[in-house]
Amino acid sequence: MAEVKIGVIGGSGLYNMEALTDIEHIKVSTPFGDPSDDYIVGTLEGVRVAFLPRHGHGHRISPSELNFRANIYGFKTFGVEHIISVSAVGSLKEHIHPLDVVVPDQFFDRTRERVSTFFGHGLVAHIAFADPVCPNLSELIYQAAVGQGATVHKGGTYLCMEGPAFSTRGESNVYRQWGMDIIGMTNLQEAKLAREAEICYATMAMVTDYDCWHEEEEDVTVEAIIQNLMKNAELAKKVIRSVIPNISGERTCICANALQYALITDRKSIPEETKQRLDLLVGKYLK
Repeated sequence: MAEVKIGVIGGSGLYNMEALTDIEHIKVSTPFGDPSDDYIVGTLEGVRVAFLPRHGHGHRISPSELNFRANIYGFKTFGVEHIISVSAVGSLKEHIHPLDVVVPDQFFDRTRERVSTFFGHGLVAHIAFADPVCPNLSELIYQAAVGQGATVHKGGTYLCMEGPAFSTRGESNVYRQWGMDIIGMTNLQEAKLAREAEICYATMAMVTDYDCWHEEEEDVTVEAIIQNLMKNAELAKKVIRSVIPNISGERTCICANALQYALITDRKSIPEETKQRLDLLVGKYLK
């Protein structure tokens, strides 16, 4: 399998990248089950890129049903070192308008019982996650979005809710009181797993609506969201094409060696089956 350094996760509304050339559809099997769909590997702006539609083609997979571990592990099998995650979100702030772009630097977890670690089964690891996205990759995305003329907000907290229903008005108002900026259903688990896989990860959050807190706006509806999804998807593709050529060089961020001091378990106590299962992630640290 040819090595690919850059991965893109397409969110709601972004199910393909028409600009990709020399395309291969590659099915990946992982120790954690099947990813959301085949990976579309192709060339974009002269760079080989692996693209995965988060919810599968046709949007078949609910946020709570996503196999986050398989999706991120699948990217790792290609040799991916950077993942750009495109995500549809609602705004929890007056100044963050529908069709704006947010490049968040924090997450807040409101999901329930989702698996968000590769570890366990005899191997304990505690990654540093105070700063959950790659600052270098986030900056590149921010600059690329600005270059495309988008209204872009740098930084902010993405509240990750369970879904699939949207928020109640009471929840939405509480999240605003907490100081949250945007709300979505998917990126927290991706960010954690990418850090465990030592992959740089950053979110390009595309705002579709004001959630349901805004009394002067219509409550969030699927119809309104879909209209904005289509507009956002076109912008996201332009930003991705712009940022891809600028992702290069040796990584100097915390992501590249996130597991170096995270493995707590005595090496002699790790079950052989677990070692084999996680060899792609931890093999270099267990030699």
